[in-house]
Amino acid sequence: MISKVWGDETQAVDLALSWAKEHTVSGSDPKTTFRSAEELQTDAGNCITAEGLGAAEAIRIYTDILNPATRSADDPMALAFIPGAPTRAAVAFDTAVSAANVFGGMWEMGAGAIFAENQVLDWIKSLLGWPDTAAGTFVSGGTMGNLSALATARHTIKQRWNRSGRFQNGKPLTGFKLACANTAHSSVRAIANVLDVEVVSIPVDERGHLTGEMVAQALEENPGVFAVVLSTGTTNAGIVDDVADIVREAHKRGVWVHADGAYGGAALAAPSVRHRFDGIEEVDSFIVDPHKWLFAPYDCCAVLYREPGYARQTFGQHAEYLEAATQSEVDPSELAIHLSRRTRGLPLWYSLVTHGTKKYTQAIETCLDNARRCADYIRSSDHLELIMQPELSVVIFRRIGWSDSDYHAWSQARASAAEMLCVPTKHDGETILRLAFLNPDTDVDRVIRLLDTTMH
Repeated sequence: MISKVWGDETQAVDLALSWAKEHTVSGSDPKTTFRSAEELQTDAGNCITAEGLGAAEAIRIYTDILNPATRSADDPMALAFIPGAPTRAAVAFDTAVSAANVFGGMWEMGAGAIFAENQVLDWIKSLLGWPDTAAGTFVSGGTMGNLSALATARHTIKQRWNRSGRFQNGKPLTGFKLACANTAHSSVRAIANVLDVEVVSIPVDERGHLTGEMVAQALEENPGVFAVVLSTGTTNAGIVDDVADIVREAHKRGVWVHADGAYGGAALAAPSVRHRFDGIEEVDSFIVDPHKWLFAPYDCCAVLYREPGYARQTFGQHAEYLEAATQSEVDPSELAIHLSRRTRGLPLWYSLVTHGTKKYTQAIETCLDNARRCADYIRSSDHLELIMQPELSVVIFRRIGWSDSDYHAWSQARASAAEMLCVPTKHDGETILRLAFLNPDTDVDRVIRLLDTTMH
């Protein structure tokens, strides 16, 4: 089809799809490759012009200048931050999702694609042990998922308090409050700012866990708390809070419980650690980021509600131009803070259908085993010290005698040599190192050799 405005775009399409196909099956490396805006401006120049540069020049600029100026998140030796390791099938199908260009906000517009996304959500619900009536949708990332869940929590608890007469109009005189561990993800505090609520920061115990006992104390001291956020895998250390005890104490007081499983929630599919999540069956809302440890490409977060009616009461939209839409099923727009959305859950659906859930369990268990093997090496070494036994797939450790500058110099050297991406972090104010095993293709023996030969 030749457009009256855009003309013949065949070359632009061929170049882009050829690049995508080649990149999907090619390797990468974990070296430090980001560049400054000034450097990129010098090399790329002003790309947006009145007449256009043409597809060939556009793909050249992206291939030769822009794409190399990134860190490779999917390399098996990229072990910093929370890396992504999407299956090639998922990456490829993300191209198909873009080509289909489905509006995924309403069932009437995107029924087939939303149906497929809901099959993925059904699988996650089965891992949670939730009833069939539970529901959810896909949003861009953990922050948006947490925001949607906690907005639902505040709206729901406000109505509940108003009906019971606990507070005038359901609003505490001291304001709404949100409780979480002092180690909770930074997004929780950002969300509190958006919702205009106070954060009640609860200290963790000596294991690094948020406990039911500490939650109970915080709730007794702060009657305006509408929700407790627990973590099923903290980003920095991979710690799973005491889920069952927290749920019991919060629900006893009529408080919503939200589980932030952005990283660690994927481990629900791993039998070796499933016991750590006991009690997850009773939380009110839950998120997991498939672009982290469920091998999907960016950006993708699943947010689920045990009783989705509360979300629909919070987010249901009504506008004249939407009234004709058929309401035969729940619209994704009613389950989160969005209306327009791409069907970002489809790459995970395609990969799950292609490979099967057993392969997913195998991949996650491989990452867990790699973390344990690495931790065992660190524990037995004479120059390294394991800070805690990994609960999931994050290993934190120190090099005995090193300063902050030593850690950064070592990290930069490994990255510049394209050996491994492992950057320093902080634990109780101390600079340490952290390895996040989220790629089943990581060669843990190679990681151990690097720790053994480059840190003495």
